[in-house]
Amino acid sequence: LLKHIPEKYEERKKYLEKLQPKIKATLEGRDIQWTSMDFRAKRYSSLYHKLLRHDMDVDKIYDLVAMRIIVKNVGDCYAALGVIHELFPPLPGRIKDYIAMPKPNGYRSVHTTVIAESNKFVEFQIRTEEMHRDNENGIAAHWLYEQQKNGVKKPKNEELSKELHWVDQLRNWQGKYESSVTDPEAFLHAMKVDFFKDRIFVITPKGEVLDLPVGSTPVDFAYHIHTAIGNTCVGAKVNASFVPLDHELRSGDIVEIMMQKNKLPSEDWLKFVKTDGARDKIRTTISQKKNTLTGRRIPTNTELKLTVQDRFGLLKEVTDTITRSHINIRHLQTVHQTGNHFPVLKLQCQTTDKEKVGKLILKLKKIKGVREISSVSI
Repeated sequence: LLKHIPEKYEERKKYLEKLQPKIKATLEGRDIQWTSMDFRAKRYSSLYHKLLRHDMDVDKIYDLVAMRIIVKNVGDCYAALGVIHELFPPLPGRIKDYIAMPKPNGYRSVHTTVIAESNKFVEFQIRTEEMHRDNENGIAAHWLYEQQKNGVKKPKNEELSKELHWVDQLRNWQGKYESSVTDPEAFLHAMKVDFFKDRIFVITPKGEVLDLPVGSTPVDFAYHIHTAIGNTCVGAKVNASFVPLDHELRSGDIVEIMMQKNKLPSEDWLKFVKTDGARDKIRTTISQKKNTLTGRRIPTNTELKLTVQDRFGLLKEVTDTITRSHINIRHLQTVHQTGNHFPVLKLQCQTTDKEKVGKLILKLKKIKGVREISSVSI
């Protein structure tokens, strides 16, 4: 580090102190209201830890010095970005718009790296006050701030659902893996890769934007869309050119998956896929194939039998409770047994998660008219 980056921390800090007044004056000259502007220079210790994540390649480090600008609104974010690019040429491929496409954990900001005075790379992060508050303190702190400002206010269901989408993803992911991952370090590593690693944004042929962890491959992309697409994947095109399935995707790539009917994933894919979600789906499919060859069958659904006292609206209340628990109903049948005044609802649900089924049964028992419930994996 001392050889390749001889500048001391104090020197990098002084460089930013000299640069800051120029940025302030230029923004004010364009009537762009900023509320705060701070900067930081990386110390050798934090730089070393970042190099460990980038194969010790100093050329991949662009944020030795960085400046953060807080503005009034989203429009000013992009206006400030334009002003900075007028002042200094931007570095190709280093503009990241996390406002248009936030990270899965809700992080929002627009980043750019420019070649500033003395040919030094400087990273700029531009965001609003609300974005900064959420980024620094989390979504719960944002709710607290809003409650203090407006009085206690319960968020609408649709707003709550939108803001908690990534939390819901994390909860479902944990429930799926906690039974199969016994090594805490492996669990933590998988969670970091799938949820908190730096993200790239890739595009489907129909123009839909998907976000994936850095280093993802076409196979990760295919499984992110749907398990069936991943399982039947035989090739991929990136930007209209054929690439190997272990090709590393980059932001802005347009990815098209070639599929073949009745194709199954290869065990070799486990050597290069990046997301733990793709890895788990590959293992599950391979395991099911082996069990089919040996004559064994793995249950994929749960059948619920509800003995009920029929009343108006009961069926709708039961199905609504199941769908709100994020469980798909594959089949539903009402059976009227001879000699029994109480009909039986048979529901085939698309899950074998015992904990999830247990919680659902507790909810169903609270519905007026539900007398008995039994479950069996099928």
